[in-house]
Amino acid sequence: MNTIRLVSLIILSSLLLNACSSKSPPSNQSGIEKQMSPNAGRYQQDSDSKPDRLPTLLEMTDPTPNAEPLSRGGNKPYNIFGIDYLPMAQATEHEEIGIASWYGNKFHGHYTSNGETYNMFAMTAAHKTLPLPSYVRVTNLDTKQSAIVRVNDRGPFHQDRVIDLSYSAAYKIGMLQRGTARVKLELLKSPAMLAQQSSSAISTGIVLNRQCYIQLFASSDNNKAIQLQQQVAKQWSVPTEVRAGNGLYRLLVGPTADLQLAQNWLNRFRSASYPEAFFIDGRQCG
Repeated sequence: MNTIRLVSLIILSSLLLNACSSKSPPSNQSGIEKQMSPNAGRYQQDSDSKPDRLPTLLEMTDPTPNAEPLSRGGNKPYNIFGIDYLPMAQATEHEEIGIASWYGNKFHGHYTSNGETYNMFAMTAAHKTLPLPSYVRVTNLDTKQSAIVRVNDRGPFHQDRVIDLSYSAAYKIGMLQRGTARVKLELLKSPAMLAQQSSSAISTGIVLNRQCYIQLFASSDNNKAIQLQQQVAKQWSVPTEVRAGNGLYRLLVGPTADLQLAQNWLNRFRSASYPEAFFIDGRQCG
């Protein structure tokens, strides 16, 4: 009996030892999934979680949309889980309807795709292809609550979701309780719009600096040119000047930056006493 009891104790001890040394599988990811994940081992938490406080009113204040330059990182084509993504770096218009999710504690304090630090209490978001950075209005289609967020990260990589909101943004549009929401995205500002503004400013500068002149008369007699200048200025109420060069004195009307006005002046002078009137510089008047 003692021998049988001793053998039984040995077998039981062996089973307990094997049970204690066995590894429990991860709660939410298999080993294969972790190997596939581009962020495997990056975060201390396996699952995301809410912070221990609600966002303040100040933290939920919409940022002012601004067309910022493209970030140096996060705007090149990339591949996640075998799917290719092509960021829309030149986008100036974009609307999208789909499912929004949010991300919090797990990612707080880590780098975003454009090299900034994720703050779950800031009004930011992640999108798969919108320019980094850009600004979008996100509207909860069920509650009609909306928020403006600055897109500075890539994600979410669930194929049924279009945007990942920060904790503050998710709270503002009333989606924390369910965790997801049907939303509409509207692009407000993007780096491509900055390029458009710069081009427009250059064009405006060219217009403001334009000096269109019309030549009415040329003579070697300065006194005659000045006398005619006084008559034209009085009769037509237009700016005039006499410009000397190469032994001639030219009577000019102008300058003006208004092309339509310049054309009206030219038509009037040609129909009156100056059929040979012409623009002296087609680049300034065309």
